[in-house]
Amino acid sequence: MIHKTPGSEKWDLTMRSHKLWKKFAESVSDQCLDPLQVLGWKKTGSLLIGRNPEELVLLQEMVKQLCEAGLRAEYLPGSDLLQKEPELMIGEHSGAAFLPDDCQLDARHTAAYIEKVNRDFASKGRYAEFFHDPVKCLLRSHSTGEVEAVQTSKNTLYCKKAVVVAAGCWSGSLMHDLFRETDIVLDVPVKPRKGHLLVLENFNPLKLNHGTMEVGYTYHHNLTMDPGQQENGQMLSISMGATTDMTGNLVLGSSRQFAGFDTEVDESIIDGIWMRAAEFFPKLRDFSLTNLRSRKVRIGLRPYMPDGKPVIGPVPSLSNVFLATGHEGEGLSLALGTAEMVADMVLQNPLKVDGAPFAVQGRCC
Repeated sequence: MIHKTPGSEKWDLTMRSHKLWKKFAESVSDQCLDPLQVLGWKKTGSLLIGRNPEELVLLQEMVKQLCEAGLRAEYLPGSDLLQKEPELMIGEHSGAAFLPDDCQLDARHTAAYIEKVNRDFASKGRYAEFFHDPVKCLLRSHSTGEVEAVQTSKNTLYCKKAVVVAAGCWSGSLMHDLFRETDIVLDVPVKPRKGHLLVLENFNPLKLNHGTMEVGYTYHHNLTMDPGQQENGQMLSISMGATTDMTGNLVLGSSRQFAGFDTEVDESIIDGIWMRAAEFFPKLRDFSLTNLRSRKVRIGLRPYMPDGKPVIGPVPSLSNVFLATGHEGEGLSLALGTAEMVADMVLQNPLKVDGAPFAVQGRCC
């Protein structure tokens, strides 16, 4: 929650998702399982670090807003910040916003656990998986025009309630292909935004107590496709983010760039992430990145929407086809709130969060 904005159009969805993640972790614990081992869930607290007078003023205002919104937040001047993270380089104008209740989880472990639980419903006929079986088209009723089934390369999957398209940055091209030969005009402007993360396995020299990121992350997170900001045509942005995962690996990030669907490693970006992290944690300067054998690079394509908000809701003219995409770098944190919203829309239940800011109508058609 450290870089979220109270009162923004995403705030209620963010708060709802945050609450649901906590409940989910508690449900794992209620089954006598360890949320840390199962989900990578741990209460780390978050630090958003500023290093000039303008950023410190911004941080103090952010803390005020977060407190007024009901979260525990405090502003830490440089000396107090150093007590929280002794490895940080603290200058004359250093400070941080601190949210002690922020948590983190491991995306891969969490997804694997959810998938495992879902498979328990397979024997009851309530769950099935169709991997490596791409969707070819939607089958519509001749009488009502409603979607009756999804045609894949190997199967015809009939739907009683709804079809939900949640294909990340591929959602736009998929929807275009599905409706190419219909009278439905739909343009989902979601685009892939490439990101690199650097993972150093069992890297013991640097000890972190919290999730940390620089104020610049908030600018980098909100960077839009303004041609005037382009670098090499890709609008590359790198900002410091550092934490340790559930097994003690050091995770450094992150980058954002518009590079199409390219997922190749760019060593110059990895070097940039390393150098940026070393500006905040000088102990890293004692090591050469090229000599670290235990490093791994993770690359992903975040589904970016130009207005910075996900698309969640029914497709106009097709009441039983729903979109859930465009979360960009917030897909994990907003996942449960999004899932709940879609389920309530499908079942026509009252929504816990206003869905109007995320509607398809007016943004994609």
